[in-house]
Amino acid sequence: MTFAGVGAWRRGVFLYGLVARAVPNDRRRDPPRQARAELEIVLGQRKLLGRLVPGLMHAFIFWGFLVLLPTILMAMISAVDGRTELPWLGGQEWFGWLADVFCVLVLVGVGTAVVIRKIVRPERFRGSHLGEADFILLMIAGVVTTLLFWHAAAHAVGLYPAAGPLSRAMAHAFSAATNADRVFLWAHLAFIFTFLWYVPRSKHLHIATAALNVWLARTHAGGRLEPLRFDLPDDELRFGVATVAELTRKEVIDAFSCTECGRCQDACPAYATGKILSPKLVIMGVRDQLLAESAEPIVGNGVPEEMIWDCVTCGACVEACPVSIEHIDHIVDLRRSRVMVDAQFPAEAEPMLRDVERAANPWGKPQSERAAWAAELGVRILEPGEPAPEYLYWVGCAASFDERARASAEATARLLQKAGVDFAILGPREACTGDPARRMGNEYVFQSYAEQNVTTLNEQGVTKIVASCPHCFNTLANEYPDFGGAYEVVHHSELLAELVREGRLTPRADAKPITYHDSCYLARHNDVRMEPRELVAAVGQPVEMKRSGKQTFCCGAGGAHMWMEERGRPINAERVREAAETGAETLAVACPFCTVMLDDGVRETGAELRVADVSTLLVESLEA
Repeated sequence: MTFAGVGAWRRGVFLYGLVARAVPNDRRRDPPRQARAELEIVLGQRKLLGRLVPGLMHAFIFWGFLVLLPTILMAMISAVDGRTELPWLGGQEWFGWLADVFCVLVLVGVGTAVVIRKIVRPERFRGSHLGEADFILLMIAGVVTTLLFWHAAAHAVGLYPAAGPLSRAMAHAFSAATNADRVFLWAHLAFIFTFLWYVPRSKHLHIATAALNVWLARTHAGGRLEPLRFDLPDDELRFGVATVAELTRKEVIDAFSCTECGRCQDACPAYATGKILSPKLVIMGVRDQLLAESAEPIVGNGVPEEMIWDCVTCGACVEACPVSIEHIDHIVDLRRSRVMVDAQFPAEAEPMLRDVERAANPWGKPQSERAAWAAELGVRILEPGEPAPEYLYWVGCAASFDERARASAEATARLLQKAGVDFAILGPREACTGDPARRMGNEYVFQSYAEQNVTTLNEQGVTKIVASCPHCFNTLANEYPDFGGAYEVVHHSELLAELVREGRLTPRADAKPITYHDSCYLARHNDVRMEPRELVAAVGQPVEMKRSGKQTFCCGAGGAHMWMEERGRPINAERVREAAETGAETLAVACPFCTVMLDDGVRETGAELRVADVSTLLVESLEA
């Protein structure tokens, strides 16, 4: 016992040192929401129970250990004096019943886990340390089995009168056994202390860190990335993550908390379409480098180079993770170092980064053309010194310069005019928000545009913004506050749905089936799900795809992949096939990136689908 206790303590000190030396996080704290996350995700096992059978399996084991935790102290007391009871719980018949019930539930959980791992063998376990998991399951089974046998043998000799029904029934088998209770007691303690020694050295370290990781996770919109500080002394500057010495504390605890369950891998659209990326393997690679205290670069050692560029930053991995690991932060931080320090990134991304930096938009078009679409519509362009409108319409680069995406801007403007909304656009003074550069890893370019745009908006006195692009929406709402830009930002689908509810727009629905594709940056990162569906229901007959809402499947444009070549099967084609399976005639979207990517997917697959923004469908309904 002493060896196990000292070993666990020394390992704990080592792990604490890794966390203490890491870079502090720049996080907004919200104790009420953090406490709610603990109740729902940790105690309630909400994310795990999204898959009922494996969820119940884990919940039985987790809840069982919570309930049976006092029995460890009871066993240690009994090892000294078998007739001394733990105050309050010792001798309580209700606790004896509870212990029996949860011993059985834990064993049911272990048995289910064995069936899943050894017979079902789901793809999500590919790459996980299955041998470790097998040993842990053996240890868990040993702990509860010896507990049951100890209780039964102790009851047989009158040392445990408050035994539960199962322990009482088993006691008959030990009525003639001499010292059986002591044998099983010490066997029980041996399993416990072996478990205690082993857990900090295994992937089951999450037992100790998962609750803390959930507490430290984002409580507001998940789309915000933490900014790098470029105003620090040279010896304190951090340009993302090259080695484990540059990891943040949340990233370190993320690495400790990975259960290797593979739910992130299962949800990842890149992995699902044949790319090398597995979010699970990224975290495992970081953890391997971290525990080895390696000074070598993570990329190319713990994590293959291709992995970090396959990510579309859709957040499916984060949404699926039962312990709130933030995979996107790891990947973007690795990208930052490769881009800003090593000048290494996919060649096809170079034109986009160059155009954003030089032309203020990823298309490389002159800023003078940014408002060309609005001329015939009579949309007001806000000039310096003019009073701010009720809403500043942030058009975004895609709707300004891409012909297919432009239809949503024109439709939105017409709808706002028809509803009598006071709005204006910035025209040539609207620059790229910097989102594609930031997600690619060029934080410096992003911050330059953030500061420029915030200055423009603040000088104009803008307080309310409506944005058509979820990427712009996310950046303006969640990331610009870090640079002094605090605005009330709504997505155009939210504002249009409100106008319909108020009767300022009165569409007429027809019988045509329409399926709606949730944009990752709208539904998953910012929880805007119902308003676009209200618009779809107002103009047609909604039909849902298999993956929708927060479980949506990406169009493939995020993480700057709008401008990159794609390896493996195209993500957009996969999504179009799923849309076509619904039998819908129209694929509704609420994102200009999704418009372009899914329209390309329709052309590639030959699907008989029309891709249209919800604003376009609403205009057509009003004009019908």
